[in-house]
Amino acid sequence: MNVLLDTSVLVAAFVEQHEFHDRAYPWLEKVYEAKHKGYICQHSIAELYSILTTLPITPRIFPEMASKLIQENLKRLKIVALNPKDYQWCINHLSNLGQPGGVIYDALAARAALKSQVNHLVTFDPDDFRRVLPAEHQKIILVPA
Repeated sequence: MNVLLDTSVLVAAFVEQHEFHDRAYPWLEKVYEAKHKGYICQHSIAELYSILTTLPITPRIFPEMASKLIQENLKRLKIVALNPKDYQWCINHLSNLGQPGGVIYDALAARAALKSQVNHLVTFDPDDFRRVLPAEHQKIILVPA
């Protein structure tokens, strides 16, 4: 199975004390074991770094540790790069939907999921993706059990 792991799932998988760690880590583990092929949207790498280094947890995740976590785990995930046409598609799509602001980042991850033709976009924020994915593609959204 091919899965795109959203930032919300990756943060929870990386951080043991995260409330959803037990639900997220098995997805990453299946990628490690080559049971699933894992994907990540290129922009999500920056989002992941930002979130990891600002989480209000103890001990704090400092930039060097966040960098190591990301680098070690990206070895197992295929990075989906978006081109200028993909960005323009997202902007036009959101404009047509009347969706402003930060929803663009969800639209980019959704575009990466469609572009890579994954079976599932795994996220803890399904409503965010329901508002940006075209209706015929919403079946790919999956919330970890």
